[in-house]
Amino acid sequence: MLCAPPTPTLPELLLRPWRDDDATALIAAYRDPVLRRWTRAPVTTIAEARRFLTEARRDWDDGHRFSFAVLEPSPTGETLVAQVILKNVTEGGEDAEVGYWTAAPARGRGVAPRALTAVTEWAFARLAGLRRLDLMHQIDNPASCRVAEKAGYPFQEVLPARPPFPRDGHRHARWAEPTQECPSRSGR
Repeated sequence: MLCAPPTPTLPELLLRPWRDDDATALIAAYRDPVLRRWTRAPVTTIAEARRFLTEARRDWDDGHRFSFAVLEPSPTGETLVAQVILKNVTEGGEDAEVGYWTAAPARGRGVAPRALTAVTEWAFARLAGLRRLDLMHQIDNPASCRVAEKAGYPFQEVLPARPPFPRDGHRHARWAEPTQECPSRSGR
């Protein structure tokens, strides 16, 4: 489990792999028309939720795609507020991609950048050889530009539209921090 630390006005966020008991919360999040606008495969039925959760578990086991449920704890339990996904991971690969969505009640509260930062740091620490993470979104989604910038993913380029995306896109990227090496101690 990962954590995004609390801020002066927001509680910590808990990030973990999806579980079977997340189905109802997942369906509720996808009732939001804004979320459905930006996703290719909305989850609207219990069968779709079960398929999503089964695929998320299989992807973790395969090691090429890591999907995190982002939860906000409260005195009454945990509320699903977002998803962050690390995808296109290859063994020893130097680059991969991140994506995310935020549930309607959590938008505009800094949830996405905090969760994205937690997964980014986890990926760079966990995956040997990883040097760059890309975040891509359609050009008409300015909220994703703001999330990318807040999470340390500066704008890189405009990408031409390609199926299944009907509009041009933006690519943002973040690089692993260079490691500090000790200077040579030869001659001593």
